[in-house]
Amino acid sequence: MGTLNMLGLAKRIGAKLLLTSTSEVYGDPLEHSQKETYWGHVNPTGVRSCYDEGKRTAETLAMDYHRAADVEALRRQPMTVYGDGKQTRSFQYVSDLVDGLVTLMESEHVGPFNLGNPGEFTMLELAEVVKEIVDPSATIEFKPNTADDPHKRRPDITKAKEFLNWEPKVSLREGLPLMVNDFRKRVFEDKT
Repeated sequence: MGTLNMLGLAKRIGAKLLLTSTSEVYGDPLEHSQKETYWGHVNPTGVRSCYDEGKRTAETLAMDYHRAADVEALRRQPMTVYGDGKQTRSFQYVSDLVDGLVTLMESEHVGPFNLGNPGEFTMLELAEVVKEIVDPSATIEFKPNTADDPHKRRPDITKAKEFLNWEPKVSLREGLPLMVNDFRKRVFEDKT
């Protein structure tokens, strides 16, 4: 959270941020010596995972802030779709995730649970929905696909349904306007 807060501050005031990490991001490496390009070999649920994954998350957030100059749809810039836009992702509104996390914490169950939304959209479908709901005048710009972009993503929430009696309630079309209103307040009101 500290890294996220500092990244937000750095973005707002246009500052440069230095993030120091650790070799623990490589886990128990299969490569020796480890170059900066090495992705690591980490057990995400092991006894050291809290520290390892926390540092990995901080690095990921820092790189995402570095790559993303602005929130495109809210700044009237073209939306970027990489490749042909057929790669799929699933999107979840934050209240569903919070509800799932609270339900899990109040249960007796331990272990990983997929608390995602199994609704699956291509990136092109997402761009079209954003255009329809947020800004009908928005344009879509296609760029070459990024390295390591997974083709499909959709969580299997069978375990969460069975053991937690949980599933998401807010659809993409319902959650998107709520998210956009929140972003508008955060991005534009912070600058006044």
